[in-house]
Amino acid sequence: MTSKEFTLIAVILGSIVVFCPLLGRYIARVFDQKRPLQIPGICGVERAIYRVAGIDPQEPMTWKRYAGSLLLFTGMGMVTVLVIQLIQNRLPLNLQHLGPVPFLIALNTAVSFATNTDWQAYSGERTMSYLTQMAALAVQNFVSAASAMAVVVALSRGISSKNSLSIGNFWSDLVKSILYILLPLSVILATVLIAQGSVQTLSPPIRAAAIDGSEQVIPVGPVASQVAIRQIGTCGGGYFNANGAHPFENPTPFTNFLEIFAIFLIPGALTFAFGRLIGSPDHGKVLFVAMLLIFCAGLGVSIHAEKAWNPVLQTQGSFEGKELRFGQDGSVLFAVATTAASCGAVNCRHESLSPLTGAVAMFNIMMGEVIFGGVGSGLYSMVLYAIITVFIAGLMVGRSPEYIGKAIESSEVKMCAIGVLASPVLMLVFAAIACSVRAGTASLGATGVGGLNEILYNFASTANNNGSSFGGLNAAAPFYSLTTIVAMLAGRFVTLLAVLAIAGNLAVKKIRPISPGTFPTSGMLFLVLLVGTVIIVGALSFFPALSLGPILQHLLTASGRGI
Repeated sequence: MTSKEFTLIAVILGSIVVFCPLLGRYIARVFDQKRPLQIPGICGVERAIYRVAGIDPQEPMTWKRYAGSLLLFTGMGMVTVLVIQLIQNRLPLNLQHLGPVPFLIALNTAVSFATNTDWQAYSGERTMSYLTQMAALAVQNFVSAASAMAVVVALSRGISSKNSLSIGNFWSDLVKSILYILLPLSVILATVLIAQGSVQTLSPPIRAAAIDGSEQVIPVGPVASQVAIRQIGTCGGGYFNANGAHPFENPTPFTNFLEIFAIFLIPGALTFAFGRLIGSPDHGKVLFVAMLLIFCAGLGVSIHAEKAWNPVLQTQGSFEGKELRFGQDGSVLFAVATTAASCGAVNCRHESLSPLTGAVAMFNIMMGEVIFGGVGSGLYSMVLYAIITVFIAGLMVGRSPEYIGKAIESSEVKMCAIGVLASPVLMLVFAAIACSVRAGTASLGATGVGGLNEILYNFASTANNNGSSFGGLNAAAPFYSLTTIVAMLAGRFVTLLAVLAIAGNLAVKKIRPISPGTFPTSGMLFLVLLVGTVIIVGALSFFPALSLGPILQHLLTASGRGI
C-alpha cells in the first residue's frame, strides 16, 4: 500500500471516529424529552408543521399505533410517488418532454424509494422529469431515512422506559429527524458539491456541437441536492444512470471523499446517540467499534484482492470498470463503504471488482445492514444481534439474559429471530427461484458463476434495502420488477415491525438493577461475542451461496481458468 492510499483510508477512518461522536451528542439532544433542543427558526417551522397537520407532538403512542402511523405514512408516500411518475408528462418542470413512466417500473420505483432501497431499474436522466426527481424521489429520500431514524429513537425509549406503554410519537420523531438532522446536513453537503462543480439547475438540457459536427444533448438538472440527501440518508439512488461515477454527481476526488464520509456520518453517530438515550454511553461505543472492526476487515481484504496478480488477465490488479479519476483505491473504498452502510450509491461497476472484493460487497449487504448500515436501520438491526448475543451469553452461564437492565424473554428472542432471518430467507428463496425458471435466467448478462453472482447480488441488495447492483442483469424485466418489489417491502418492514414490537415489550418491563451476575454490555468480552455472533450467523446463512458464487469465481480465477 502506497503512502497516498494509506493517507486516504486513514483520513476517512479518522474523520468517522472524530465526527460521529460529536454528531451523536447532537442527535441525542434533539430527541431528549427532558431537555428539548431549541434552535431559533427551526423550532418555529416545527411548530407550524404540527399546527397545519393537526398533530399533538406530545401524544403518547403504543408500539402498534407507532407502527400503524409509520406504515400509513409510508403507504401514502408510495402512492404519491407512483402517481407523480404516471402523470409526469402533464406536470410542470418536464423540460426533457418525457412521457409517463411505465407502470411496472413506476411501481417498483415507488416501493424502492419508500423503503430507502432506491433500487433503480431505469436511467434517471432519460426517465424522470425534474419535478419527479425533486418532488417524488428526493422527498422520499428524506422521509424514508427519517422514518428509520424514528424507529431507533422509539427503540431507545422502549429500553429506557419503566412500566410504560408509550414509545413516543412517530410524527414528532419524523419531523425532528428531518428538520434538525437530515435537512441541515444535506444543505451543507449540497453547497460544497455545487462549489466543487456538481450541477444544480432547472435549466433545460444543454445542446452542444460535437467534434464531428453533430449535436450532443447533455442532461443537467437539480443534481447536487439529490446527491446530498442520497449520501446523508444512505439512500443511494442516482440522478444519472452512472450514479457516483458521473462528473456532475461526483466531480472531484474531494467530493468522492465527502460522499464516502457522508455515508457513514449518521449511521455511526446514531450508535453514540443511542447509548446516551438509553443511559449507557459505553454500550453505544461498543456497537460503533463492532461495526468499525467488521468494516475494516472487509476493506483490508478488498484492497488486497483488488491489487493482487490476476492470472487470467495477466495483470497486477485491474482498472476495468473503475472510475479512473479516483483510481482503484477511491473506487474500492467507495464500493466497500456503500455496501457496508447500505447506501447503494456507486462510483464503479461492482461486477468488475475482483471476485473476493465482490464477495466482501455481497457479505456486507447480506449481514442485514449491521456494518453501520442504513440511517436508523443499521443500528436497530445491530441491536437485534446484541440481544441475541446477551441471550446466548445468558445460556452459557445459566442466568436469565438481560439487555441494558431489561429481561430478555422468549417474545423478544422470537422477534429477533424474525428480524434477523427475514432478509436471508427472502434473498435465498428468490435467488433459488430465479435460477430455476426461464424468466429469471433470460435477463442475465453473464452465464455460469457470473450469472449466479448477478442473481445473488440482486436479491441481497433489494432484500436488505441497499439498492446497488452487480450490473449485467436486466432489472427492468417483469420477473425481477415483481420479485424485487416483494423483497424490498418484506425486507424493510418485517425487520422494522419486529424491532418496534421489541420496543413495546421492553417498555412495559421494569429496569433491573445491576448485580454481580449481570452480563456487561460495554466491555471487551461483549464486543468479541457480538462480532462473533454477527459473523457466525452470516456464515451459517450465506456461506453456501457465497461458495457457489464469488468464492468459486475467485478459485477459478486464481487457477487461471476464468469463469
